[in-house]
Amino acid sequence: MTQAPSATAPASTARKFNWVRFLEAYALVFALILLGAVFGALRPESFLSWGNISTMLGSQAVLVVLTMALIIPLTAGDFDLSVASMLTLSAMIIAVLNAQMGVELLPSIGVALLAGAILGALNAWFILYFRIPSLIVTLGTGTFVNGLVLWMSGSMTISGLDDALVEWVVVRRVFGIPLAFYYAVALCAVIWYFFGYTTAGRRLLFVGRGREVARLSGIRVDRVRMFSLITSGVLSAASGVMYAGTIGAADPLSGLTFMLPGFAAAFLGATSVSPGRFNPWGSLVAVYFLVIGITGLTILGIQTFVQNLFYGGGLVLAVALSQLVRNREAQDFT
Repeated sequence: MTQAPSATAPASTARKFNWVRFLEAYALVFALILLGAVFGALRPESFLSWGNISTMLGSQAVLVVLTMALIIPLTAGDFDLSVASMLTLSAMIIAVLNAQMGVELLPSIGVALLAGAILGALNAWFILYFRIPSLIVTLGTGTFVNGLVLWMSGSMTISGLDDALVEWVVVRRVFGIPLAFYYAVALCAVIWYFFGYTTAGRRLLFVGRGREVARLSGIRVDRVRMFSLITSGVLSAASGVMYAGTIGAADPLSGLTFMLPGFAAAFLGATSVSPGRFNPWGSLVAVYFLVIGITGLTILGIQTFVQNLFYGGGLVLAVALSQLVRNREAQDFT
């Protein structure tokens, strides 16, 4: 007669720590550290200077915020190609209202954020009411917004913004790092909490995994997608506010260059921290991994075309890797 197993399982049967999953989840973090160490060893006097480090952290905060705007609709299964255009429009609205028309800074920022919400709602209306793919709608609205920015600005850079905006974005520092970096990290923390610890965040993840299954489960899929697109518009506008504060002006074209890096960071981030899922901490790591690579190669004397190579190649590899991870996660789930 065999004895029944005791209620308290021996320590040997406890669930073992999965080192493979751990290394996979934090491989990008280790790669970031290794890349920084390599460039630091090659050019310690320039790359490891506190001025260079603080500049990298502060200057890329705009890209971090824009990437956060991207991962929310991406989590729900929608693409928003209008985020960079909204960034540019937001900065231009502030410049026109504040620098040219003399409107106070805070009301100007409020109008810019409202414009982001309106664009997000417009995208949601076309996508959900007419059932047009989000890729097509946001490409069209983004192009329309580009034309609107050029009309507003006369195709010229507008400077003369209130110094308070620049002061609260890049001039004021904590431990030598501009406040913009801390704003971006705080936003990552908010989105992390939203995805992991709120009902609305769980619904967003569920919709992205399978809309029909989510609909049959009683989730109002269209409402969730509308929320994600409006939030994306508002966060894109917020990134435009930070961009205007970073350069102290509004450029009708330079903001568009954030589109490709944003998508590269979003998809590369989906392979890190929480593999197979768009997540804020992975995206944060991805942004600075890409920036360290570009900055290091530039310091070594590589020409500026390396930026296009890094972002373009990074996007293709990131999409491929994230797809592999998603497929494996789905197989493990089944």
